Amino acid sequence: MEPKLVKYTLTEQQAAMFRQIAAASSAVPIAPKSSNTAWALEQRGLIKRSWRGSGHVAVVTSDGRYFLKHGKHPKEVQAEKERLAGDAEQAERAPADGAELIARLQSATIWKLTVPDPGPQTRGRWRAAFYDALHHDHVPGELKLRWTGRQRGDCVFTLVYEEAEKAAQPPPVPTIDVPDVLGRPHQLVRATRKALGRSKTVVDTRGTPEVISLHVSREQVDRALRIMHALLTEAESRGYQVETRTEHHRGQAVHQMVMVIVIRGHALPLAITEQTTKVPHEPSTQEIRQQQRNPWTRIPKYDHEFNGRLELGAPARSWYQNSYTYRDSARWTLESRLGHLLQDLEQRAAAAERRQREEELRKAEQRRRWYAAVAQARERQVERHREKVLVEQVEARHRAAEIRAFCRAARTRADGASAAAEELEWLQWAEAYADRIDPLCAQLVTPPDPPASREALRALLQGDLYAHPWPFDSKGRWTPPEEEVAQRP
Repeated sequence: MEPKLVKYTLTEQQAAMFRQIAAASSAVPIAPKSSNTAWALEQRGLIKRSWRGSGHVAVVTSDGRYFLKHGKHPKEVQAEKERLAGDAEQAERAPADGAELIARLQSATIWKLTVPDPGPQTRGRWRAAFYDALHHDHVPGELKLRWTGRQRGDCVFTLVYEEAEKAAQPPPVPTIDVPDVLGRPHQLVRATRKALGRSKTVVDTRGTPEVISLHVSREQVDRALRIMHALLTEAESRGYQVETRTEHHRGQAVHQMVMVIVIRGHALPLAITEQTTKVPHEPSTQEIRQQQRNPWTRIPKYDHEFNGRLELGAPARSWYQNSYTYRDSARWTLESRLGHLLQDLEQRAAAAERRQREEELRKAEQRRRWYAAVAQARERQVERHREKVLVEQVEARHRAAEIRAFCRAARTRADGASAAAEELEWLQWAEAYADRIDPLCAQLVTPPDPPASREALRALLQGDLYAHPWPFDSKGRWTPPEEEVAQRP
């Protein structure tokens, strides 16, 4: 069984509790809210918990006192000693030069060798072999030798086909340049400028028809419009449509206009907003007077102020919320992420198209199976009907034969004596009746098929009878919709 790996480094919260317990002269009670922190210290063997009264108390262990004095856990020190004790022996097993290193790599299964956290001598021997392979051209020309773990941790050596690796890498995302000045702005940008209004602090065009959805401070309006101009122009250059639509939620229009980029028939809404920062609220004189008059009036504790960071993506409370959103951050600006945003929109449209195609295939297969089930039910219905008619004909034939035998016996009995007129009349009628019910007295033909209505097939067909158009006409002929390829049974 592999030894359990324990992380001995402490967080600030864990270190503070550990120092508090170590400084106490007796067991320290553990508050319920700090139970997880105490559990982490106990797992490291630094403290020992026990139940006293109505809660846990903790004391420092011998390992904990060692940790306080030396800054390391005794198990870490012991593991380091064991690692260094076998360092010289492990170094002897390292490759002598670069040629041996390459030979070992090429004999490995996936051209990869891992040396688990070696000691200084072992790491140095592997390092020397690595540089020897590079400087003396032991690496084949089409391959590249890589090494990770040069200072600490595991040493991992790999041989890779550099060209194949480069070919497998996805192509770089094209950048979208944002102009410093808009000479000929996009038509939606022009319309948005006209709809800005006279507000000197906040610009909010969300829900305004035929404009870009904005919610930014006045200082960020120009930058936001330049970003949208660059994105919309690039989208149209790739053959996509840019328009405004009424937003729908669960199939119902909510009477809010949104700007969308239509890619492969899929509309993806966009809005640009400015992020806010929560700051303490400074009560105004009017709010203070209002609270003095009405003590139950609540003054907000915080305000949300614009911080100059823009965010572009799916509008809030939309179907796609948080699905594709990019924003300014400490590492990049929104302008540098426009290419990635448009790529996300393209991938999302492609995924939607793929799901739509799969759904169409699923429905087509479901429809095909439904019509096949209807056809099979019709076959069983016709088969049962013909079986019933055939059995009735056989029974009628037997009944006619029995009637004829009865009539012959009656006439034989009457040969020795004069038969009454009434008896002869009755026998004549019986013989005529036998001829009428005997199916062999006429030409045999296939009986007509029974009705093919939904009600007639209900007992033979499971599921929803109204899921698709009924494939039989009033005369029972197989007439499925034109898109169906099913043949008449």
